[in-house]
Amino acid sequence: MFKVIALVACLAVAVLAYEDFHSHPSYKYEYGVKDSHTHDHKSQWESREGDHVKGQYTVDEADGTHRVVDYSSDHKTGFQPHVQRVGHAHHPHGESYSNIKQHY
Repeated sequence: MFKVIALVACLAVAVLAYEDFHSHPSYKYEYGVKDSHTHDHKSQWESREGDHVKGQYTVDEADGTHRVVDYSSDHKTGFQPHVQRVGHAHHPHGESYSNIKQHY
């Protein structure tokens, strides 16, 4: 009976080691939207190899600027974003809300 229990225990350890060896996550994806009617423009891509993730997303902001976020993540440094704002903010109609008369 002792030999059977030892064999079962060895097989269980071998199965766990096999699952860990093949649990290396790896993927790539991307998407984008460019709608000229609603002016919704955005995109994203991301890739992962094991514990290392890299990606970028972009979006056109309502103030006319374009936001670009490059990011990376791993088990040592955690999530590391780098945010850029491209362009100059402006109101789409050229008038500031502070100059519009309010009617109460």
